[in-house]
Amino acid sequence: MAQILTPRQAEELHRALIAYLTANNLPQTAAALRSELDLGEDAFDAATAKKYEGLLEKKWTSVVRLQKKIMDLESRNSTLQSELNNATPTSRQNKDPVSWLPKAPARHTLQSHREAITSVAFHPVFSSLASGSDDQTIKIWDWELGELERTVKGHTRAVLDLDYGGPRGNTLLASCSSDLTIKLWDPLDGYKNIRTLPGHDHSVSAVRFIPSGVAGGTGNLLVSASRDKTLRIWDVSTGYCVKTLRGHAEWVRDVCPSPDGRFILSTSDDYTGRLWDVSIPNPEAKITLIGHEHHVLCCAIAPPAAYAHLAAMAGVKKPPSTSMAAFMATGSRDKTIRLWDSRGTCIKTLIGHDNWVRGLVFHPGGKYLISVADDYSLRCWDLTQEGRCVKTLGDTHGHFVQCIRWAPSIVKDVPTANGTDGMNGGANGTPTKMTSAEIGGEAQIRCVIATGSVDLSVRIFAN
Repeated sequence: MAQILTPRQAEELHRALIAYLTANNLPQTAAALRSELDLGEDAFDAATAKKYEGLLEKKWTSVVRLQKKIMDLESRNSTLQSELNNATPTSRQNKDPVSWLPKAPARHTLQSHREAITSVAFHPVFSSLASGSDDQTIKIWDWELGELERTVKGHTRAVLDLDYGGPRGNTLLASCSSDLTIKLWDPLDGYKNIRTLPGHDHSVSAVRFIPSGVAGGTGNLLVSASRDKTLRIWDVSTGYCVKTLRGHAEWVRDVCPSPDGRFILSTSDDYTGRLWDVSIPNPEAKITLIGHEHHVLCCAIAPPAAYAHLAAMAGVKKPPSTSMAAFMATGSRDKTIRLWDSRGTCIKTLIGHDNWVRGLVFHPGGKYLISVADDYSLRCWDLTQEGRCVKTLGDTHGHFVQCIRWAPSIVKDVPTANGTDGMNGGANGTPTKMTSAEIGGEAQIRCVIATGSVDLSVRIFAN
């Protein structure tokens, strides 16, 4: 048999073996090996044995570590190769904002909360990010620098959701909590609590400002979803509840307004989603989305940029041109994501997550849907490839990923509200500076995503 080791390497191994046997109280075996190798006291004395003691164990553990590294690298290489095989030519460059997708590692990991992160929200203009937590606080961060700016206290139980928006030129932060209240905070006045909205009879699980795209809209409206099975619409300038929407049979988990503010999509523990027309005096559920097999935890309304791709998936030749709620997505504890059209037909079920789907956001460029789940992962679904999963960040966090938001696009002086889906941009009519990317009046996509987790951290993924 051919020698694998050089004579010097073999000699080192033999000495390490003898030192190992001696150190582990096996003198007879050590003596037998010395005799076989003709290593007397003159060539291998006690001092030499001491020098080689522990060497064998170190080499062994090094090999085990290297094997693990090799396996990890092979797994990562396989994932990257899969992404490359599935990628379109433009997305391979990842330079075009329309094709940008988040990649590991995160630019910043923000840590200060003492309990699980439940929600994140971007300021529509400044580089501020708010995060809510089970620790009853709201933290305000500078997401560009990765620094904590302030801690906002006021709620007496877990903060469940956050959103920036509000009247034209007056961006507010709204928060909702298990303490049954919604609170409004003024970022320009040190996040002072300017109003508290009581009225729900149980935990308030979601809150969103309603864009003022509807004729006569002021940007003053806010919608909330609650465990009391209702949705409520509030006038933030007066603090009054102006409408209560009833229809869900269980806890209402999430809510998402359409970009024009006419429709509201809600999801519930009753296994359904509902699309409400809130432009009429007595809002009603226009359609009910039936198909999930467990609680529906999150939802998103597709931006018009995604209509062409979703229409093709639905088998429609011409995408709708007028509706602002033509297509929707919902995520559930049944581990699936469903895509729906405006008739309430499920056009696709996306399967891939191994646990509850917690958050959804459409890419503002329209090509992708991005999801996070309790399987610790973030997944990117390509709407141009029939909803195929083209990218997975397997260890986005070290625990359940509970929320995701896309930074609103930069838009010049647009009076819509919150930028939840990335299409509303410089929300609330707050003027923002123009850039070269905005010639022609188009919004400049900001390639920034924030996620929050039970691991007590917020992560920023940015181009």
